[in-house]
Order: sequence, then structure tokens, then C-alpha cells
Amino acid sequence: MKHKDGKPITQPDKNRIVPMAIIFVVLCGFSFYMGGIFCSEKSRFAFIKSHESIEPPKGSSVASLQVKSTSFPECSSDYQDYTPCTDPRRWRKYGSYRLTLLERHCPPIFERKECLVPPPDGYKPPIRWPKSRDECWYRNVPYDWINKQKSNQHWLKKEGQKFLFPGGGTMFPNGVGEYVDLMRDLIPEMKDGSIRTAIDTGCGVASWGGDLLDRGILTVSLAPRDNHEAQVQFALERGIPAILGVISTQRLPFPSNSFDMAHCSRCLIPWTEFGGVYLLEIHRILRPGGFWVLSGPPINYERRWRGWNTTIEEQRSDYEKLQDLLTSLCFKMYNKKDDIAVWQKSPDNNCYDKLARDTYPPKCDDSLEPDSAWYTPLRSCIVVPDPKFKKSGLTSISKWPDRLHATPERISMFHGGSASSFKRDDSKWKKHVAHYKKLIPDLGTNKIRNVMDMNTVYGGLAAALTNDPVWVMNVVSSYATNTLPVVYDRGLIGTFHDWCEPFSTYPRTYDLLHLDGLFAAESHRCEMKYVLLEMDRILRPTGYAIIHESSYFVDATAAIAKGMRWGCRKEKAVDGNETEKILICQKKLWYSSNKSSR
Repeated sequence: MKHKDGKPITQPDKNRIVPMAIIFVVLCGFSFYMGGIFCSEKSRFAFIKSHESIEPPKGSSVASLQVKSTSFPECSSDYQDYTPCTDPRRWRKYGSYRLTLLERHCPPIFERKECLVPPPDGYKPPIRWPKSRDECWYRNVPYDWINKQKSNQHWLKKEGQKFLFPGGGTMFPNGVGEYVDLMRDLIPEMKDGSIRTAIDTGCGVASWGGDLLDRGILTVSLAPRDNHEAQVQFALERGIPAILGVISTQRLPFPSNSFDMAHCSRCLIPWTEFGGVYLLEIHRILRPGGFWVLSGPPINYERRWRGWNTTIEEQRSDYEKLQDLLTSLCFKMYNKKDDIAVWQKSPDNNCYDKLARDTYPPKCDDSLEPDSAWYTPLRSCIVVPDPKFKKSGLTSISKWPDRLHATPERISMFHGGSASSFKRDDSKWKKHVAHYKKLIPDLGTNKIRNVMDMNTVYGGLAAALTNDPVWVMNVVSSYATNTLPVVYDRGLIGTFHDWCEPFSTYPRTYDLLHLDGLFAAESHRCEMKYVLLEMDRILRPTGYAIIHESSYFVDATAAIAKGMRWGCRKEKAVDGNETEKILICQKKLWYSSNKSSR
């Protein structure tokens, strides 16, 4: 076939039609894809522009931060007392056996709240110390359950817009002062500075710990989260040290041989059940020569059994079991009068050395670290104190207040720990605290009472504040070097914690949060946003945060803090180091406008 001009007509090659069609389709698809890329790049560009890019210092291995400039929404008003890891909304997921539902069960990352916890309607800045020990605003902790159920025991009473705390308790309805006076008669070491740190298990509203503050004894009041009583919340509102916790299946978050005294006033812990594990845990955290005080069943059962819904035979049996268990743990009866009984832990290892191999409970083997206490299961064995530390027992350690600045013997447990490093740390924090007081004039006055040092080493900040009207919760990271025994040997208190998780306390319970290099140390594990939201949860409205970090992390923190309604300003470090800055932030008081669940 030819064209009309005589040129031959080339027939299309049927073999080439299919490849050409494929190419056409591919080109169309590619064009469509490029259009999509262009559009998505426009969106991505807009997204990046809504972020603040925080560049790391030159030579740093830290990645550049993209910090979104955003405002966090409010949580609904029914989250005003939200405690993420001890949330009653999640209890149904866990069994009631040994009260495991009351232990820490933190929500997974996809369930974390990214909202600001509101205060109750009518919330007011807390009454200042020391007046706060005896009264608090009703609207700050608006729960009447204790007032109604324990009215005959005088734990608290409501008058007008306030709760008043007369100092009563189940075992001391006529006042905690008289109860502690009797205890001091039984334990003379409470009078001369020998006993400095104490733990109160099942603390009620912490009246016992509150009374001891004037007597030079610093107490960690411990109680679980519950639906009605809000015991720990009342304690912290009053300005008394407290933490959420329960002796169940996990160790308490404290090192071994730390507390000088432990106390239980009808705390309803079944001490002799489950192989005696609860009393074994008290034994672990109690210092050699320390005291365990029990009032309530089965003490004084001969007179009290009728009010305990039991028989005298059952109470006699319970008392004998308790006495046998204590003897097997190398406790000795120290003193007893009326409703109070006192046992003393062996001051040395002679008793443990005499225990036969087949005795029960047995001595723990070397596989269980005595100071491991972050999600560490309880075991039915005796933690024997390390015999090389001969000056850490109650009869050997310096008395308060001398022990605050005496180099603790257990500082040698970790690399770099020495008397010289301890003294340098003490000197450093005296300078830092003097600088902080210039930056925050409220520090050192009764406007700041509850303080947390979020990543302490030796407790230097707390030591420098010891003459001020504050108490300090010293937190040692569960991933950092374990220096918490040194903190306790100084006569200070603290706890282990992992800041990738929420802390064991109620909202609005601290006046001042302090951190020194926490983000630099933990940013590879913990997202800053969640740590700061947790800080916002536990910080009281009008409370302060002191963030001592590199300039890099200070800038990133300031960007996030703006979205949490914090007012922040950057200040120079005490030594004028330009690579470090101090961010001073204050949380604003606001009220919820969001009534729906989030």
C-alpha cells in the first residue's frame, strides 16, 4: 500500500503497541504521583513552618529537635485528680489478689493524655505552712468520705470552706501528740537525733508524720490510691511528705537499710500472710538497729479484741505468729506499753550468721540485689545487710543534724563516690541555691513548701535548703547510678523513679520542681513533651519549675512550656557558663472550661 504521493505506507508494528501503551500509562501515573508529591510537599512545608526548629550545638551528636508550637487542650473536669499509673478507671483490668490493682500500672504510650489537668472548681492557692498542717481549703480536696466515716476518730472535720485536722487517728482519736509522746517514752532514740527518717505505712491523713516534723524526724507517709479517702492528697495539701504506694507484690521504691523507723497504726496489712513478705520488705528498708512500731491488732489483744470482730483465741494466735516471724527475722522486742509495741532490727549480722540453712524465711541469695527496687518482685527471703558497712547502722551513723554533712559510708558503693566528691557537691549546691533564691524570691519563704529534686545525686539541693520551711522529695532515676542510699544516710528522703512514666502522686502536690540535666541524660529514652506534661500535672498552680540545662534543651523546653500556659524566662547559670542556662517557669492558675470527657 502507498500514500497518494507514492511513498509507501508503513504498517504499525503490532509488537510495539503494547510497550507504548505501558509507557503512556506509566507517564500518566508518574505525572499524577508528582502532582501528589508537590501537594504533599506544600503541606509538609506548612507543617514544618508551624514548628520551631531547635538546632543542637556544633559537634553534638544530638539530633535537631522539631518542637511544635502548640497549645495543649484541657483535660475534662473529671480528670482533676488523675493519677495515670494508679487510675481507678483501670483497676478492673487487674486482679484483687494481694491488692495488685493498687500497684503501679501505667498506661501504654497510645493511651497517654496530652492535655492539661484542671484544678477543681473553686481551687485556691494552698494555705501556707505551718498553718496548713492544721487546715486546708475544702475545694482543693473536696472529699467528705473520711469526715463522714471517721468522724468519731477525729481525722478531720469540715468547718465552712475548710477542712480542719485535729490530729486524730484510729489508734489515737484523742490526738496524735499524746500518742507520739508515749512512743518517745518507749523509744528514747526519738529524742536525741538518732532517729531522723521514718516511713508510715497506711498513713491516713499523715497526722503522725506531721507531728514528727517538729520533733526533727522526717517521715515518708505511704498510702495507696483509692476512690474516696484521698489520704496522700490530704497529706500533701497539708505540706507533709507523702507518696502513693502499697506493699503488695513489688518492692517499695526505696533502697535497703534506709529508714531509721517504720510505723503501722492499724494499717490493716496482713503481716504474717504470704510467707511474711510484707514484713520482710519492712526489714529490707529498715536500717540495722532501726525500729518497727505497731499499734492496733493484735497488740493489746487482751483488752481490745472485742472491738475487732474476732475472738480472743484468734487474736492470741495472730500475736504469736507475728512474734515468731519477727524473731525469725532477727527482730527483738524493744518495748511495749498499752496499744504500742516496738521491735528493733538486729544492729549487726551476728543473728543472721547463726540462722540455719533450713530456717524459714531463708536468707536471700546473691542473685537478688538488695537495693533493686523499681518493679522488683517481693521474695520470701531475708535481705542480710552488707557486713562491710559497719558505720551505717543506727547505733553507728552520726546523729541529726551532724549526719547531714558527714560523708556517708555507702558513698563508696559506686564509681567516683568519695569524700572529696561529696564535699564538692555540697559546696556546689550552696552556690546554686543562693543563686536560685535571687531568681525566685519566694524560695526560702513559706510560699514554697513541697519541693521535688527530679534527678538528684547526693541530695545537695535538699541539704542546702534544710534551714528553710520546705521539705524535698529527692528522686533518683531508676536508670542512673544508685545514689539514693547516700541520700538516706544523710537523713534526707527520696524515691526511685523512671521519668518516662508518671510519678506516684496526685495532681497539684508540689510548689517547686527542680531538674539539673535531666533532659540531656534521658532524652534518648523519654519524650520531653510527656515529661513536661507530667511536671504540669504535679505542679501546683502558681508553682515554679527550675530547669537547669544546656541552652539547646532550655530553648526546646521553653517552646513546649508556652503551650502549657507557663510563663518562663531564661537566666544565666551561676558560674556564667554560656553553654548552660536556667529556665525559670511559673504555672498559671486557670479553671476548666471543658466539661466533656477526653
